[in-house]
Amino acid sequence: MRFRPGRSLALGVALAAPAVLPAQGFGLNEIGTCAVARVGATTGAPCNDASSIYWNPAAPAGLKGISIYAGVASIGVGGDFTADTTGRVEEPSVPTEFPPHLFVNWRGNHRYSLGLGIYVPYGLTSQWKDDFSGRFTAQRASLATIYVQPNIAIEITPNWSIGGGPVFGRSTVELVQSLDLSQQFVPGSTTTTLASLGIAPNTEFGRAALEGSASGYGFHVGVHGKIGNTLQVGARFLSSMAFEYESATARFIQLGTNLVVADATLAGQLGVPVGTSWDAILATNFRGGGSLVQQKVRTLITHPGQIQFGVGYTAPTGTLVSVDGAHIRWSKFDVLPVTFLGAARTRSRTLLEDYDDSWAVRGSAEHRLANVALRGGISWVKTPAPDVTVTPLLPDQDRLNYAFGVGLPFTFGKTPLAFDASYLLVDTQGRRGRVIERTSASQTAEQLNTGFYRLKANIFSISLKAQL
Repeated sequence: MRFRPGRSLALGVALAAPAVLPAQGFGLNEIGTCAVARVGATTGAPCNDASSIYWNPAAPAGLKGISIYAGVASIGVGGDFTADTTGRVEEPSVPTEFPPHLFVNWRGNHRYSLGLGIYVPYGLTSQWKDDFSGRFTAQRASLATIYVQPNIAIEITPNWSIGGGPVFGRSTVELVQSLDLSQQFVPGSTTTTLASLGIAPNTEFGRAALEGSASGYGFHVGVHGKIGNTLQVGARFLSSMAFEYESATARFIQLGTNLVVADATLAGQLGVPVGTSWDAILATNFRGGGSLVQQKVRTLITHPGQIQFGVGYTAPTGTLVSVDGAHIRWSKFDVLPVTFLGAARTRSRTLLEDYDDSWAVRGSAEHRLANVALRGGISWVKTPAPDVTVTPLLPDQDRLNYAFGVGLPFTFGKTPLAFDASYLLVDTQGRRGRVIERTSASQTAEQLNTGFYRLKANIFSISLKAQL
């Protein structure tokens, strides 16, 4: 006996807000160790390394010779969810992620420089334990988007430069989601679910896994200038990029419920004898011709555009103080179309996200002491997620970031090198959220949110700088 898939078969919901904690939405700012130590306040006064290809594409015009900057960040996310009704505290089991970065820039005896940046500006790690109450929304989700940016920076005057280039992105996504038997439709119906026939909510009878990949294209431009000997200013614009997952693959596995149809009325409605195993009834859905067989899914995720501007001041002591502002155009992420291309095609729909534009204010300082660079910073980040979109995938919330780091110069033979290390702490106050799917625009946060999320993150970053 086969059932029509009900609301729990919304695989695309995990694509709606995949994210890592340290930046707004599913953004990442762990690009370059010097920049991490300065909380990203590096557009007006960039770090003196090739990572400026990302933070201000115009700034590499000021680098000499061949500059190489490579490294990796370690992101450890923690927190918990406390349910209102039971007081149960559930903790995630998020693995540590290691987004890399690589930048190379060359400038000869010309007024221009050529460079290449490879970095991860958007990504996700979200994972909860197998018995998490929100596993029917998402038990595990992973998103990684790598940008490759060829860059040219031109010195138009001794103090002003412009720069930019095309950006090529490659994104991969993975989702594991539990299936709720109570939310499956009764045979022959598209409105009546098994919950109305006595199946308890959160009765897990299977799991769905989705994997897919997509490519996107955009551009990145910047301007940088020096005013006298003490002031620097700069701005950059990274365009939005659309990633169309045209043929993501959805796979399903059956899990045993050990339930039987004990009610005679229900057995009659289902057309089976009393005592029939639910697992036997459901098994046909996971075989050829069933609705829960391997099939394709199509969706679209737009990575939002970024606008950042800043100013830097070098004090008489030599200390560089910088302040940046950033505006992220998350309002483009308002809906998420999800189209099933197989037996579950009748469940295709548009998921509601309703993100708002977000902003951040960042401040940092760098001082050199006996050639050792000492760095630190603090930033305030406004969440783009409305109260109705605080989910297990990303219970996003306002946050304060605190960072510090060092840069240690040394030589290898005759080659000048530097080792950078930094640490960033993400501090949040917690936020109310939900563990169920939002199915209507009329639903409010008061109706949906049933608990309290807390999040934190510890981020370490190391990089090696070479000047050839």
